[in-house]
Amino acid sequence: MRIVIQRVKRASVTIEGKIHSSIGKGLLVLTGIEEADTTDDVEWLAAKAVNLRVFDDSNGVMNLSAIDTASELMIVSQFTLHASTRKGNRPSYIRAARPEKAVPLYEEFIMRIGEFLGRKPKTGIFGAMMEIELVNDGPVTIIIDSKQRE
Repeated sequence: MRIVIQRVKRASVTIEGKIHSSIGKGLLVLTGIEEADTTDDVEWLAAKAVNLRVFDDSNGVMNLSAIDTASELMIVSQFTLHASTRKGNRPSYIRAARPEKAVPLYEEFIMRIGEFLGRKPKTGIFGAMMEIELVNDGPVTIIIDSKQRE
């Protein structure tokens, strides 16, 4: 499982011309699930995302987490995070999980994030064509892969 976390001043998801969800200050978490992922990957990444210290403390040092700052979170599924570009110029998505595997893990990820935060995060819609708008704050963009824990 791979996530791209962006610290944002604001972000929104638009589907079919209508805003589906939006957040203010917080984290946009793009989430890619691969066939080899399990609930262990979900648990580890959910804890990592909400506890990642990417918000400034009173000294201007990135030392606070989303939990510490009561920041909002938005989780958006993005199978393209598992694109392979090893051969040719057309990405292959063979490692990305099929919906029957990915949807339950995505929903579990959302649930675990909500449990850690004490409130439900905002989301996109799995499999939908979405327009994501964001104002990256910093910019701060961090990639975390559950298969690269060591």
